[in-house]
Amino acid sequence: MQGISQPLSAHAPSDNGFYTDERWLDLIQSIYGYTVTRLEIRGNDGALQGYRVRRGGDPKSVAEMLTFSGRSIDVPSMYVAGKSDWGVYQTPGAVDKMRERACTKMLGFHLLDGAGHWVLQEQPEQVSALLLDFLRAQNAQ
Repeated sequence: MQGISQPLSAHAPSDNGFYTDERWLDLIQSIYGYTVTRLEIRGNDGALQGYRVRRGGDPKSVAEMLTFSGRSIDVPSMYVAGKSDWGVYQTPGAVDKMRERACTKMLGFHLLDGAGHWVLQEQPEQVSALLLDFLRAQNAQ
């Protein structure tokens, strides 16, 4: 199975940390330019909405959250995150509550080595394998 990082790996820095192919740098500059342009046009509000909601600043969002307060997710679920993602550890006890009460049918909990907040990009093969195994197990039932 091909992960999203594989097409780029041939152009990535070599073991000694030096870029061996100028196409890699061109690609990075292109992605950076696109990202800057999109942020200039649209701003970064979308990425910040989750933080605003969690802090309870918007009464409509608070009302929507209260709709689901005390409810659980009662379908098969799986959690995958990077072991180095600070979000997993930012609220002590939250992960345990999620595993024990919020997700009543949690079938997998995985913190992947070599990944932080961008686990899909940092460990695409591992994430894909976990998802496929999860889906196959559901299909077998």
